[in-house]
Amino acid sequence: MHSVPVLATDGKHSSSTGRRLLTRRRLLIGALGGAGTLAAARLSLPLLLRPGPVRVLSGAALAFADRLLEGVDRALVWDVHVHLVGLGTGGTGCWVHPHMRSHLHPLRHLQFDAYAAAAGIDPGDEEADGKYLSRLLALHRAGNPTGKLVLLAFDWNHTEAGEPAPEASTFHVPNDYVLRTAREHDDVVACASIHPYRRDALDELDRVAEEGARALKWLPNAMGIDPALSRCDAFYDRLRELDLPLLVHTGREQAVDSNEAQELGNPLRVRRALEHGVRVIAAHCAGTGEYSDPDRPGSAPRPAFDLFLELMDDPRYADLLFGDLSAMTQVNRCGEPLATVLARDDLHSRLLFGSDYPLPAIRAVVSTRVLKSKGYIDAEERRLLNEVFAANPLLFDLLVKRALRVDVDGERRGFSASAFETGRFFGGA
Repeated sequence: MHSVPVLATDGKHSSSTGRRLLTRRRLLIGALGGAGTLAAARLSLPLLLRPGPVRVLSGAALAFADRLLEGVDRALVWDVHVHLVGLGTGGTGCWVHPHMRSHLHPLRHLQFDAYAAAAGIDPGDEEADGKYLSRLLALHRAGNPTGKLVLLAFDWNHTEAGEPAPEASTFHVPNDYVLRTAREHDDVVACASIHPYRRDALDELDRVAEEGARALKWLPNAMGIDPALSRCDAFYDRLRELDLPLLVHTGREQAVDSNEAQELGNPLRVRRALEHGVRVIAAHCAGTGEYSDPDRPGSAPRPAFDLFLELMDDPRYADLLFGDLSAMTQVNRCGEPLATVLARDDLHSRLLFGSDYPLPAIRAVVSTRVLKSKGYIDAEERRLLNEVFAANPLLFDLLVKRALRVDVDGERRGFSASAFETGRFFGGA
């Protein structure tokens, strides 16, 4: 028997014509469905993610927090990875690419809405930047009042010629805004950001150090920085002379547009900085992506996390290379990378607590259900952590990392207190 062609009209081409029509119809329906889904998400996300006011914990949750933080010197708990963001209101100088707020770029717009809603920003508010900072400080002081926040600036992407490239940048947070915030608040530490290709890079580095910056931030994938280039050598030498650590994103970048430059997140590219004696903090412990060795052309790609461990295990870098724990509990990193760094207590003294705020305030990013299913926490811990999240998502990030446990040789092992006493890395207060 022969199948009956769909919409048959004229013989041998009828079947293929029908298939094309059905394909077009499915594509049209899919596009309309996708547009409808995006529109629904755009309308619902602010309501779903909009945080409530900072709330006082119940007696049970407060006792839970005290138990988790027992043995940790809370004055030394410095969150080393906190984003100071804004829209440019109030003279902050912050900037967000227009694509992030354009209906012509629905996916980026949706992403922006998710970040803004979770951070408590109303994009139309003329005081948005000030309110973001006020809420951030309120969360911090309610949850970790004797500790500090290391707030990150974020430089423009730059061309090979060293010129700013706003069209290739997703957002910008000026050094002056971060430095001013640190001067105005004793519990804030400034982390500047300087693209090494800038013509004034060394002068700006000297300036921010003089004005109180305690570290420097790079996100190579998004900023267009190749840490392995010799043109960075003078910058590395000055960082070493100033004793400023370099907090550098390692691994694939998924929160900021970086699709054309993901190779720059290869953790092996920071070897050049290490060889110049720079203290390097590998953000997120390179928990995502795969890369080959740039010094071995044709080598097979390997997980970025494995390359990070290779560097950590190299005795030459024992006093220079560190990893931060920001984003390690997120659903895309909480498998082998998180389990391994928990089990490797020989590395805990070189791990630094960080939150990556405001990302932990997005409910779907850190899932207590997933953490429970993987055995990191139990049902009662999950219940209490969920209560903490609703009251204070910044404190939640600290407590969830203190609660994590893995089985190692018949015992339950969590992160050592040293991984949270990060103020020691910066020389204390």
